[in-house]
Amino acid sequence: MSDPLQPIREQIDAHDRHLVELLNSRLALAAEIGKLKRSTGGQIYVPEREDAVFRKVTALNQGPIKNEALQAIYREIMSAAIALEKPLLIAYLGPEATYTHAAAIKKFGASVDYSAIATISDIFTAIEKGEADYGIIPIENSTEGSVREALDGFVDSDLKVVAQVYLEINHALISSTPLAQIDKVYSKDQALAQCRAWLQRHLPHAQLIDTASTAKAVQIAKDTPGAAAIAAELAAQVQGVPVVAKNIQDQNDNTTRFFVVGKRPSGPVGGGRDITSLVVSLGDEAAANSGSLLKMLMPFGQRGINLSKVESRPSKKRPWDYLFFIDVTGHYEDPAMKEAIAELRKFCPLVKWLGSYPSVQ
Repeated sequence: MSDPLQPIREQIDAHDRHLVELLNSRLALAAEIGKLKRSTGGQIYVPEREDAVFRKVTALNQGPIKNEALQAIYREIMSAAIALEKPLLIAYLGPEATYTHAAAIKKFGASVDYSAIATISDIFTAIEKGEADYGIIPIENSTEGSVREALDGFVDSDLKVVAQVYLEINHALISSTPLAQIDKVYSKDQALAQCRAWLQRHLPHAQLIDTASTAKAVQIAKDTPGAAAIAAELAAQVQGVPVVAKNIQDQNDNTTRFFVVGKRPSGPVGGGRDITSLVVSLGDEAAANSGSLLKMLMPFGQRGINLSKVESRPSKKRPWDYLFFIDVTGHYEDPAMKEAIAELRKFCPLVKWLGSYPSVQ
């Protein structure tokens, strides 16, 4: 009796052979592009081209594959292409298995090289010194807001934001000690804050201790009796430490936004799909005039430029002096954006362009 699955499997095998041929042909073309880029000093990783490819393939997609799955496949294809064009080294907040590591892999795929860096400020330094090509840093969380160290790092750095990526964050309590005997909980300050209500219910007397990263917290908890860590389940698997409780974050839609930073800015993708980040200081304008914050925002509103974020941080230069971190829709090279920034510079002592980059689909 013949196998009814055999003809279908033979068709799948034929498709696989064709797919492998097409993939190798595509990567060979990418290698040729890499040669041309190296000869002209061109940029290997081009975020606006990446964005265009994702939009092109999703527009072509007629199913049944979901767009998310198609993009994940193309992420790895482009990762392999980049590796053929020129090896890239991506710095991330380490050690291995942090959320920043996961975000880096989501953005750049499995074919590039990665380097674990101890602190966010060290990531800036590594790229500035040419020890890494790009870095990825957490910038804000949907539950706890901005990462202060990351914002402060942009004030003194000339690096540019070239891309962004969002990652859903699911925290686990990780320990070799039973829940009732845990008296210390280690993690990054943001992770501790994102699980505050759960910790108050289940470990109200435990001491909460900030660490450089969630993965570092797991390393500490592994060797410390009575200690636990808050981190991703992947970190528990890597370190070989049991998971005591899963999904302990206070918000189910807990998401962190990450910036990709590098030396060269990204070009425009157009069509309202760019975001520009700025840091602005009002200086003496804020003290001398009421309505100075509104005045700072007017150049954008008058030109139809949408503001998606405005956040203040102490400048650390003098009391009650603030820096404003702003996200607006559009690219730095757009004529309306240039006009708005030129107007800002007439009365603001600091208007610094942090970067323009594609919005996330």
